[in-house]
Amino acid sequence: MAKSKGYRASTRSLLRKKPRQRGKIGLSRILQPYKIGDKVVIKIEPSVHRGMPHKRFHGKVGTIKQKRGRSYIVSVSTGGREKQVIARPEHLKPFEGLGYA
Repeated sequence: MAKSKGYRASTRSLLRKKPRQRGKIGLSRILQPYKIGDKVVIKIEPSVHRGMPHKRFHGKVGTIKQKRGRSYIVSVSTGGREKQVIARPEHLKPFEGLGYA
């Protein structure tokens, strides 16, 4: 049988939640406001399928460029070039920096 090449192929461990984290996500994650220029981390929420970016962008840090409806356009540098990712706020988290102070 041929290997599946779908949008979520090979994501068994990448897009899996721990048993105690399963269920609905909090409203603060959905209603988190972002301004243009904010740095965000793309962290895919596996329980929400709408507005999910491709798995290759999971864990990448990008900059908010534009708001499009409920989604945001995030500019991500990968492979030596800038890519535009459209993602809903459920799949984004504010970037806190590297923790150096």
